[in-house]
Amino acid sequence: MKRPTFLCLASYYKGTPFLRACHELGIRTILLTLESLKDKDWPWECVDEHYFMPDLYKQPDVTHAVSYLGRERKIDRIIPLDDFDVETAASLREHLRCPGMGDTTARYFRDKLAMRVQARDCGIKVPDFVGILNYDEINHYADTVESPWVLKPRSEAGAVGIKKVQSKEELWEHIHALGDKQSYYLAEKYVKGDVFHVDSVVYDKKVLFARAHRYGVPPFDVWNHGGVFSSQSLDLADPLSKKLTKLNEKMVEAMGLVRGVTHTEFIEGSDGELYFLEKAARVGGANIDKLVEAAGDIDLWKEWARLELANLNKEKYKIPKARKDNSGLLVCLAKDKEPDLSAFNDPEVVWKEGKDHHASIILSAKSADRVDSLMKEYKSRLQEEVLAVAPPTETVVH
Repeated sequence: MKRPTFLCLASYYKGTPFLRACHELGIRTILLTLESLKDKDWPWECVDEHYFMPDLYKQPDVTHAVSYLGRERKIDRIIPLDDFDVETAASLREHLRCPGMGDTTARYFRDKLAMRVQARDCGIKVPDFVGILNYDEINHYADTVESPWVLKPRSEAGAVGIKKVQSKEELWEHIHALGDKQSYYLAEKYVKGDVFHVDSVVYDKKVLFARAHRYGVPPFDVWNHGGVFSSQSLDLADPLSKKLTKLNEKMVEAMGLVRGVTHTEFIEGSDGELYFLEKAARVGGANIDKLVEAAGDIDLWKEWARLELANLNKEKYKIPKARKDNSGLLVCLAKDKEPDLSAFNDPEVVWKEGKDHHASIILSAKSADRVDSLMKEYKSRLQEEVLAVAPPTETVVH
């Protein structure tokens, strides 16, 4: 039987577990990444072919390159390893007529305006927003929706490029400064509250696994002011966990996702309501995949590869039974290039890494209270012993 071929797009150094999973499953992998990333520690032993380009967003160059590869290779699936590759992968699928998410659905997972309109139209609460398109609508929004607001790029990832705005005058200053790029932004009511994320596995439009987590500090605040980024699983018995996972199921249906992995963010407002913020058709970044695995023993990258292979082979996909532990994640910039984390040595530490001026720690225990206690202690120690603070950038850094 001929080995299936997966083309993996990586405009950032991400997704190495997916490449390893493909290798274990007997999938032939082609890695298309940037020339600037060729010296990264890719698992070359798991990659059958690799190619480099100066830019994975430039069209029609990418389509020409992949079409050329397709002359002598039957590409069965196209996989985006990073959020920024989702739209490129969708465009290539459309052009090559390759199964998977197409252009229209991909917009719901990459375009913040598109996903908000879709969520609102499907009866899901979202913070009040307006696209930076029609000036009369923007003025009406600024006159009727109380500030502060956040001005967001429609297609960046995470908290990149987001600006908090306090007044109508300030909003228009930012809008005019954008020039012809105005239409690529939206303004949204700033909602203060706890931010949550739900990470899930979807097959045949059904959510087969989902786990809810609470960020320690909203990503926007960490991005702009520094500090220790953290996330912690909600105990499965927590009513809020059940509410979030149900809302995630509603989001999957609204966005029309057929299969794959998702990372969805919600915020709980002062009114006690949950509001949709973001949804991505990929594995969460900042080691969230390891956080999920530490609690449930579900490897999101591996399950993504398994479900794509099952679909290709027209087989039934069955996800492993998830463990029901609790976990916590701590990540921060470090003063030292390779910070020494040896003193963080409680038995609940299941993974830690100190390199490239970053420190990361993951905890796991059956007791949610034990994880919570260690998270507070470790966060304080990281702030005192390890943390460095750098100003935010306007774009994601490779």
